[in-house]
Amino acid sequence: MGKRIGIEVSLAVSEAAKLANVDVISAYPITPQTHIVEHLSELVADGHLDAEFIPVESEHSAMSACIGASAAGARTFTSTCAQGLALMLEICYIAAALRLPIVMAMANRSLSGPISIWNDHGDLMMARDSGWIQIVAENGQEAFDLTIQAFRIAEDHRVLLPVIVNLDGFTLSHVIEPIEMLSQEEVDKYLPPYKPKMWLDLKNPITMGAVGIPDVYTEAKKAQDEAMKGCKPVVIEAWNEFAKLFGRKYQPGESYKTEGADTLLVTMGSTSETAMTAVDAMRAAGRKVGIVRIRLYRPFPKEEFLAAVKGAKQLAVMDRALAFSGMETGPLATEIKSILYDQAQKPYVWNFIAGLAGRDITVENFTEMADGVEAAAADKLPQGATWTNVRE
Repeated sequence: MGKRIGIEVSLAVSEAAKLANVDVISAYPITPQTHIVEHLSELVADGHLDAEFIPVESEHSAMSACIGASAAGARTFTSTCAQGLALMLEICYIAAALRLPIVMAMANRSLSGPISIWNDHGDLMMARDSGWIQIVAENGQEAFDLTIQAFRIAEDHRVLLPVIVNLDGFTLSHVIEPIEMLSQEEVDKYLPPYKPKMWLDLKNPITMGAVGIPDVYTEAKKAQDEAMKGCKPVVIEAWNEFAKLFGRKYQPGESYKTEGADTLLVTMGSTSETAMTAVDAMRAAGRKVGIVRIRLYRPFPKEEFLAAVKGAKQLAVMDRALAFSGMETGPLATEIKSILYDQAQKPYVWNFIAGLAGRDITVENFTEMADGVEAAAADKLPQGATWTNVRE
């Protein structure tokens, strides 16, 4: 059996990749993800992990190397964030289109400018349409568990898509938490050895990455889209098996005290635990408030979300990123409004922009969000957005 230890969350993610018996790691250092691959390089150098660690000159090269390794049949891992992802993103689209099951940890960080190394979800949103499955961790235990689960999901022959495991930079990545580590025997029981469906083989040559002329491009993207839409049952299956073996249950969308709630907060990531503390206080004061947290961001858990918000009168959707769309709402709120559009009974939605570049989001801020959405709904304001914890 594994054991409970205090460990920095970044290092726990590295240990998860080690327990997954990755074959190749290729990455370039960038704050705040550096500790993840730095620790993996030590594990390889010290002989604790039998893998190739490929140091490269940039994140663009890191993903290129990952594509080559995965295409050759290797279990492949990388990590990045923010401007590193921006440089890598050109190749990320190719990894998804080639259906290569690469796993990437992303220690979420705000995008420049101005220059910032602190946390928000700008990079998470930048990657949302790249074709990668995206999962969001709320704490260190989840970051560890979800990394192991990501390999099983990505490599399933019904999926064959790359996976990003998002963990908030610094807020999670640099925090020491007590984490229930799994033993190698336990992980081996859950995660089978990687058996690629197709790979580059000199004895059986195939073509990968061919030019997509107009006669085939649309059909190729349609197939990729169908794979994304069809992967959710496999994700749920992988999570259910993990729960059966280890007792920790994950769901695409998770609810807290939503029973009989008129007002629901909608969150993603580590701030969800702060929001739950706020909900506890508001419930104790007699207010009908709950929270819905998004765990699986891509593909979006539409059915689970609609079931979770059924009966609610108003939603306070918190975005930790901007869309610059001119539509008054952030990316998460825009998607939620789209999902609710054709529902006969739907809650009123108000968006709150908060926590950019690591600015603290407090229990009081979440209480203010609940107050704000209820006041806006009562005044029947056109659905829009409010900047929270911003200095005037």
